[in-house]
Amino acid sequence: MPKFNYVALDSRGTESTGVVEAASSNEAIGQLRQAGFFPTSVVEEGKGGARKSAASKKATKTMAAPGTPAKKGSGIELFKKSTVKSKTLMIFTRQLATLIDAGLPLLRGLTVLAKQEKDLVLKKTINMLADSVQGGNTFSESLAQHPKIFNKLYINMVKAGELGGVLELVLNRLAEFQEKAQKIANKVKSAMAYPMIVLVIAILIMWFLLVFIVPKFEAIFKDMLGNKPLPDITQIVIGISKGIQEHFFGIIGTVVGLVIAYQLFARSNAGRVILDRIKLKIPLMGDLLRKSAISRFTRTLGTLVESGVPILQALNITKDTSGNAVIADAILKVHDAVKEGESIVAPLESSGVFPPLVISMIDVGEETGQLPAMLLKVADVFDDEVDNAVAGLTAMLEPLMIVFLALVVGSIVIALFMPLISIIQQMQSQ
Repeated sequence: MPKFNYVALDSRGTESTGVVEAASSNEAIGQLRQAGFFPTSVVEEGKGGARKSAASKKATKTMAAPGTPAKKGSGIELFKKSTVKSKTLMIFTRQLATLIDAGLPLLRGLTVLAKQEKDLVLKKTINMLADSVQGGNTFSESLAQHPKIFNKLYINMVKAGELGGVLELVLNRLAEFQEKAQKIANKVKSAMAYPMIVLVIAILIMWFLLVFIVPKFEAIFKDMLGNKPLPDITQIVIGISKGIQEHFFGIIGTVVGLVIAYQLFARSNAGRVILDRIKLKIPLMGDLLRKSAISRFTRTLGTLVESGVPILQALNITKDTSGNAVIADAILKVHDAVKEGESIVAPLESSGVFPPLVISMIDVGEETGQLPAMLLKVADVFDDEVDNAVAGLTAMLEPLMIVFLALVVGSIVIALFMPLISIIQQMQSQ
């Protein structure tokens, strides 16, 4: 069993050093705490001695306020970036899991990753995590000091891994969870990006034609046709063109106002529920969003329970990370049912959100005692469903968007060319 050199403080603040045998640095810290010591440095023999003098003074200073992150400078920093991209965090988790799985102590692994990290926010955060761990805090306690970067799911999974002595296993599960969640999110975004791009292009083309082209044709029609009435479709297009030119800033203000009103409505509890319910019923896109939400729910809950997080706590975390108010409401009802000792199947079924396949598989998992494994299987099934839904949606949207673009541009072109036919016929008769 490996030996660890340590520097620790007793209840009176007196520093002492020694050697302890343990399977890992976390276990060594646990033994020291049980013995009434407050460890400030725990390093495996042969991989660097225990830090003394200035280092131990730094650790003692850090531990003067347990649970408080070390301050790196002072003053107010405006417009400071305080978050990390999910992909960057995913890579960090995978690398840390690999290092710990290879036998490196947690503190050493954090130090190695801090040196090679290019993201400045994450680099600073890793250094602060290393200082906190060196000061005697557990890894989960250190992560909790940075809630903007590490969410409740991340912190609670790490805490469960520490309590079970399987931190490297939990980190691997967490990295796999992040990778699959990122994959599904990217697929949903790619499916929604295509129609949005086509819609923006159609709006820009229509704006250009109405603002710059239609007025020129209107002048031609007046010169060539005089007071002769224009076709109805041409009059409509010219009227829209004049309205845009005369009330341009009013239209922009209205659009901005509608966007702000939508944002305010979406932030309210009632508005969020209404909008999320509408999203699940949108033709074509609603089915994709529903399958994506179910996949996220089952994978999150399955990963948490499999990692040792208590079911009630796991349901609370899953509710906060569901991404849909309707799904979150269903999970809240499940939480209340489980708290009363009931099954989780009935509230899921009564919500009307989850299809019969999900209900049946979760019911079987609950009866057989294999709920985490069954939840992850459901997630895998719906990951494939999301893949198929994205492929089908993309194949269906391409011709629909082309037809939409053709109708928008074609209507304006027809409106402009119909009077030209009259002009040509008038010129021929002369």
